[in-house]
Amino acid sequence: MKILTPNELASIERSVDSGTKEQQQIVQSIIADVRERGDEALLEYTKQLDGASLQQLRVTQEEFVEARQSMQQYDIDILQEAALNIRRFHEKQQRPSWFDTQKDGTMLGQKVTPLSAVGVYVPGGTAAYPSSVFMNVLPAVVAGVERIVMVSPASKEGTLPAEVLVAAEIAGVEEIYKLGGAQAVAGLAYGTESVPAVDKIVGPGNVFVALAKRAVYGDVDIDMVAGPSEIVVLADDTARASDVAADLLSQAEHDERSSSILVTTSLQVANKVREEVDKQLETLPRRAIAAKSVEDYGGIILCNSMESAIDVVNSIAPEHLEVMVEEPMSLVGSIKHAGAIFLGRYSAEPVGDYFAGPNHVLPTSGTARFSSPLNVDDFVKKSSVIYYSKQALETNGDKIARFARLEGLEGHARAIEQRKDDSQ
Repeated sequence: MKILTPNELASIERSVDSGTKEQQQIVQSIIADVRERGDEALLEYTKQLDGASLQQLRVTQEEFVEARQSMQQYDIDILQEAALNIRRFHEKQQRPSWFDTQKDGTMLGQKVTPLSAVGVYVPGGTAAYPSSVFMNVLPAVVAGVERIVMVSPASKEGTLPAEVLVAAEIAGVEEIYKLGGAQAVAGLAYGTESVPAVDKIVGPGNVFVALAKRAVYGDVDIDMVAGPSEIVVLADDTARASDVAADLLSQAEHDERSSSILVTTSLQVANKVREEVDKQLETLPRRAIAAKSVEDYGGIILCNSMESAIDVVNSIAPEHLEVMVEEPMSLVGSIKHAGAIFLGRYSAEPVGDYFAGPNHVLPTSGTARFSSPLNVDDFVKKSSVIYYSKQALETNGDKIARFARLEGLEGHARAIEQRKDDSQ
């Protein structure tokens, strides 16, 4: 890993899933085709792109049963406990509707309503991600979403991983379709004979999924367009180099474009971490991916003070931030931009990925400057409620009409004065 100064931070490239022009054209073509031909197009793309020849897209009840029977009960128990932790955390995010009545009889308020239908994309094909099921589904469940539809690409044998199906069952999802890629996003956004249209699409995916979500945004809502995974470790001279290296590699193994950065005030820690990264890479099963990630998007930023180090962290606005210093709580107030903050040696990033409870769907590519982790608010909408009394209109009508005329909108002013005339 390169050791750099704060001024050299810009030399660490960040990867963004903006896609090539050719990829964008492919996505637009797939979306248009699915809108025109529905299920026929979905089945063709599933065979062509995923290698799965399907007779039907929806997962059957028998497949749910087989999935549960194929898993060890101990593993199912772990999934159930993780789901409970995640659900409890998100239950604390719930917001009630509220109404405020004033002395003149006016009532103002906000009505909170769950979305009617949400589509959840769970990556798959060659891997199983039950954690993606929980993190995207459970906030929607807590919010009270009426219909949750899940899509995930099938294997060439036409199956979904048992872990994914069991996680979906635990989370309360009954409607799952064997779909992946841009065609899955198109099916959810516009609906087909089998797949219902939804109001919002959430969940991570490859570049084609990201581009498709961008393309359908406006016809439906989306959570975010997530880039490659990121981690920043903020460390002083008390941090253990072996811990830091392991945590950096835990993100580097995701993707060759993942970013793993150490920001430290200790040259000794910096040098030891470099040695540990090389050492631990030797036995890492996904060594080739992690090594490429570290080489292209990793680095060590050496700072002359903790204040400077925190400035660097805030400028990066990382998806994951680990604070591995002597007194981590003392720095929380100074951290302005981070998707998730992990404090102390025992709060390794995978704790948040799988089990603690907070959501692991986090802003990437610096968007933590202005956005938040996926949460219950993402699955509700808010309506303003206004009840103006006769007394309030008599008191404020002239001012409202005058305001309208300041904007040159005579019709607005007359709509107020019509009611004032009727009240006299």
